[in-house]
Amino acid sequence: MALLEVNNLTKVFGEEQPHVVLENLSFTVEKGEFVSLLGPSGCGKTTLLSMIGGFQMPTEGSIVLDGDVIRGPSVSKGYVFQNYALFPWMTVEKNISYGLRFTDLSDKQKKERLDYLLDMAHLKGHEKKYPIQLSGGMQQRVAVARALACEPKVLLLDEPLGAVDFQMRELMQNQLDEMVRFADITVVMVTHDVAESVFMSDRVLVMSAERGEILEDVRIDLPSPHDRDCPEFEKYVEHITLLLRHAFNRTEHSLDAV
Repeated sequence: MALLEVNNLTKVFGEEQPHVVLENLSFTVEKGEFVSLLGPSGCGKTTLLSMIGGFQMPTEGSIVLDGDVIRGPSVSKGYVFQNYALFPWMTVEKNISYGLRFTDLSDKQKKERLDYLLDMAHLKGHEKKYPIQLSGGMQQRVAVARALACEPKVLLLDEPLGAVDFQMRELMQNQLDEMVRFADITVVMVTHDVAESVFMSDRVLVMSAERGEILEDVRIDLPSPHDRDCPEFEKYVEHITLLLRHAFNRTEHSLDAV
């Protein structure tokens, strides 16, 4: 059985003038997989991620995590927002260990968990700093470490590099890839960057703007870590780019018909 199951999912906003964002969407994610959601703006990928996180409920259908239907936020799901959402009044160590207060771990176990996460995120020596004192890459690592603190079953990434300039993007992709592979965790990521999806993912779900239809479930069959300079990498980028163009063309035709 897959770790994460999205079953016949439909999401509708509004009652008087209902807007169907997602309709009858189904897919699974195996334990340890990194799956990216890619598609035109407005296709429902962020709404879908929010529902997996338990922040919104489906109109119809269900989302099941490790056998349990998701009915709200919980420590079983770690979430990293686009702007990282760090607490500016807390130090690095307090940001990372924030979620541990909701666990049954002893003080000793919490300290051991914090030390492990600081090591994994290469943040030793920066424990007492505040977010404003950190580079963008360090803030990202703090956010991911905080999301992993309670050992969630799935890590959800909402365009974690969406606000990063091109010069820093590949470096931060490398750092993020290293962290999640080391943590050996299941990941679902929303991104708008084709090359990023190919570099980070085991699978890329390319979504249409038409109610979240999955145009293709693309499996990235490359040795890990993925080599951006190999010809096969470029072939995946070209293939997914063509799928996205198809998705955008369908969106334009739909708008022309209105």
